[in-house]
Amino acid sequence: MTSRLPRTVRSDTRDNRARILDAARAVFGEEGLSAPMREVARHAGVGPATLYRHFPAKQALIVETFTEQRRACRAAVRDALTDPDSWHGFRSLIERICALHAQSRGFADAFMTAFPEAMDFAADQEQTLRAVGELARRAQETGQLRPGFVVDDLTLMLMAHRGLQSLPRADRATASRRFAAYVIEAFRAAPETVAPTPLQQPPRPQRTDSPGTP
Repeated sequence: MTSRLPRTVRSDTRDNRARILDAARAVFGEEGLSAPMREVARHAGVGPATLYRHFPAKQALIVETFTEQRRACRAAVRDALTDPDSWHGFRSLIERICALHAQSRGFADAFMTAFPEAMDFAADQEQTLRAVGELARRAQETGQLRPGFVVDDLTLMLMAHRGLQSLPRADRATASRRFAAYVIEAFRAAPETVAPTPLQQPPRPQRTDSPGTP
C-alpha cells in the first residue's frame, strides 16, 4: 500500500500541473497577460495554493504556458533565414508570426513585451527582429522589397495586428491571413513604372471645299 502512495502523489501532481497549464493557455489566450492568477486557478479547478506551489511567480507560468509558441516562433525564424529565396523567406516569416499572434492574445502580449518581466520573450523578439533585418537586406538587394523598409515597420505592423484580438476567436485566423497578405503587398517593391505613351491626335481632315463655299 505504501509503495503505491508516492506514485499516486506524483500522478496527482502531474495532473494538476497539466490542468494549470491548459487553463493558463485558455485564460491568457483570451484575456491577455493581465488576467489574474486566481482566474487561472479557478479555470483549472485547483486552489491558489496548488497553483503557486507549481508556479511561484506569474512569469514562470507565462514562460511555460507558451513554450510551444516560442518553439514555433524560433522555427519560423530558422526556416526563413535558410530559405534560398529571400523574398519568400521574408513573406513566410511575417505570415507565421501573424498566425502565432492571432492564436493567443497572451502570446502576442508577451512577444511585444507588454509583460515587463517576460525577458525570455524579449529575447525571442530580438531574434525575430534581427532575422527580419537580415531578410530585408537580402530581399532589397534582389529588388523585391521596398528600399524604404526598416525593421521598425514590422513592429508597427504587429502593434496593428493586435487589434484583431477584438474579433471573435473563430474569425481571427482568417482576418490574420488577410492582414498579413495586405501588409506583405505593401512591403513589396513597386514595379518600375513607365510613363504612358501619349495618345497621338489623329490628323485633322483637310477641307476640300472650293473657295467661297459657306
